[in-house]
Amino acid sequence: MSLVEIARYSDVYEADLAAAFLEAHEVRVCVTERHQTTIDPLMQRALGIRLLVASSQVETARSLLARVEAGEFTDADNDGDGIAPPTSATRIVGSVMALGAYATGGFWGSSLPRRFRTPAWQGMLLASILVLAVVGVALTIRGLALYPP
Repeated sequence: MSLVEIARYSDVYEADLAAAFLEAHEVRVCVTERHQTTIDPLMQRALGIRLLVASSQVETARSLLARVEAGEFTDADNDGDGIAPPTSATRIVGSVMALGAYATGGFWGSSLPRRFRTPAWQGMLLASILVLAVVGVALTIRGLALYPP
């Protein structure tokens, strides 16, 4: 049985999806260079990932891949990923959470292990100022409630 290359992909995941699609349509596929390219991802671009099929199934495999490229297997009712666009309230809450994480140093960091990192003094300073402001507001409200003007 001789194997023939029917397609070459620059991404291992795309190659695996195409192979799974062909296998689902009863075409036996061999994905080459998978081991090399998953160890060193730069090799994906250099070598490419080849799909090989038996010479007796070349026409069927190429026909199926051409039909996929033409969009024959897409769903007419498909609206993308099915996720509704975010509402304005969701955007506001997300923005407030992102600003809060930024203010307390949540976006600061490096790839070093925790024991080698220096503390995020900016986040600690902003968090301390925020705590002091909340305590000050609470004491002011308490003072106004106990001793009205």
